[in-house]
Amino acid sequence: MSLNATPRGQRLHIALFGRRNAGKSSLINAITNQEVAIVSGIPGTTTDPVAKAMELLPLGPVMIIDTAGLDDTGELGALRVQKTLEVLNKTDLALLVVDPGRGIGEYERDVVNRAREQKVPVLGVINKIDLYPEAVNRPWQQELDVPFVAVSALTRRGINELKMAVVKAAPRDWALPTIVGDLIEPGDLVMLVIPIDKAAPRGRLILPQQQVIRDVLENDAVAVMVKERELKHALASMAVKPKLVVTDASAYLKAVADTPPDVLFTSFSILFARYKGDLPTLVAGARAVKDLKPGDKILIAEACTHHPIQDDIGRVKIPRWLRQAVGGELVFDVASGGSTLPENLRDYKLIVHCGACMLNRREMLYRIMQAQEAGVPVVNYGVLMAHIHGVLKRALSPFPQALAILEEEQVEFEDELALLSRYREHR
Repeated sequence: MSLNATPRGQRLHIALFGRRNAGKSSLINAITNQEVAIVSGIPGTTTDPVAKAMELLPLGPVMIIDTAGLDDTGELGALRVQKTLEVLNKTDLALLVVDPGRGIGEYERDVVNRAREQKVPVLGVINKIDLYPEAVNRPWQQELDVPFVAVSALTRRGINELKMAVVKAAPRDWALPTIVGDLIEPGDLVMLVIPIDKAAPRGRLILPQQQVIRDVLENDAVAVMVKERELKHALASMAVKPKLVVTDASAYLKAVADTPPDVLFTSFSILFARYKGDLPTLVAGARAVKDLKPGDKILIAEACTHHPIQDDIGRVKIPRWLRQAVGGELVFDVASGGSTLPENLRDYKLIVHCGACMLNRREMLYRIMQAQEAGVPVVNYGVLMAHIHGVLKRALSPFPQALAILEEEQVEFEDELALLSRYREHR
């Protein structure tokens, strides 16, 4: 996977905030050394957040996000400002761009306060020092208590210093945790169970599968891919047992039945529940299933827009399984794409989120925080499917902390051994 092909969710997200004509778009062009943002002297040229993928050494792949001015006016302007502030939900580092001719005011203080509430580090950028050379000596940091760098986007003066300041200001823990690297040792064998069904894109693997394979290889281990029907034969033909078996959630029962009990077992969705969010919280969210009653409202949250297939997991299978678990009808709403969850979260008894392969970790954590503030339990596809099929404890075998949460919550699950026994008898 090249740097240009690095998924959005694996990039450090750097967003630029500031008033109209502070020079945010010009600054992006100067940082990227490309004409990627439209620059104009007309206020409000940038109307929506615009993202540009690039490499910023030594940080590596990053996502630079341009935003509309914080001081935009009118009814449409208010909507643009709202979209700008929503960008904070997926920002790892905020650059506050200030025009020395206007100085620091309520707009700058407001965005800094919002960033602090969300624990987003802020780096101030004094632009246009070609027009205001005296601005270099002004004690900007004392006014907002954030570090500042003085630059000219026009002449490119100070741009290298700004890049170094970005490296210094970037959160130390911005990088996503490894997907499987902490579960395996160099030379270990990892078996990946990948069904080829209607949901599988023709000619390629889905993004989570690609990323797991890459992570296995980067940790000097061996990745072996099989379809669910070939897993039992493949395991029997190997001289060495795999350290870990990872299955697609759609093949839980077949894969868990064929995996020896002394082999770590989990799913791609559960790996990404930890990789992109908070696995213990999502595990605890599974307990809400037993409290559901006919007529309850459930939100299916999808991180991206996609064309649903005939037997779509989020829109068809999960609703069907939940209706069966409740023994009656439920009301399902779907939130597809968007930077945040709907505002009416308190209307729901459960939020079922996708695997979040298209979100960065900060954005997924923000969504979990939204659910917690609304008092609504949240679970993701893979955790919920493991619970419904009675294999959640088995699928959490690599994760003692999440397993402890499950046991502390004393969630009542089906007898998994009995379920597996019934499955083996009828296959």
